Amino acid sequence: MKKPYFNLLKTSCLALGVTLSLSYSVIAAKVDLNEEIKIDASRQAADLKNKIFSYIDNVIITQGSLTIKADLVQVVTEATSNEKTYIAKGQPATFEQILEDGTPIYLQANEIKYQPEKNTVMISGNAELRQEGSKVSGTTISYNFLTEQVQASSDDNARVQTVLQPKNLEKKKLDKKSLDNKNK
Repeated sequence: MKKPYFNLLKTSCLALGVTLSLSYSVIAAKVDLNEEIKIDASRQAADLKNKIFSYIDNVIITQGSLTIKADLVQVVTEATSNEKTYIAKGQPATFEQILEDGTPIYLQANEIKYQPEKNTVMISGNAELRQEGSKVSGTTISYNFLTEQVQASSDDNARVQTVLQPKNLEKKKLDKKSLDNKNK
């Protein structure tokens, strides 16, 4: 009787730990949204009628502390709302940002779909989210910067993997390194 309750409690604590460790500070740096967008690529193509801009080969997009790197990035502008969606593809495509609290977040996957006006990013295909040494990996991961909600899933034959690092682990590593240097 106690074992099912313990398993439920353990699962609930793990879910809470993932949420707190990976998302408590994952609020997109609002200042970044007010910065200019710089796009560097080997080639560019545009479908002006449909408002689709394609940046091809060795693409680097920066906006403040946000950096997206990919083989191909398409920027699709919604006709009615003028909202932009960035679809980055690569082996892997990467998304990095320094958050308001100074914490970096790093995402990588075969495809990244970033919607700044909706405060969301969805990554799919060998998806991985890293923050402060902790990591979540799976087939798809979505994150809402406003609600701080993370959802991760994997294909039928795979599982979502989570590695949580204690906050004091980095401090212990630095203390050990400092002690080793003193003993030399």
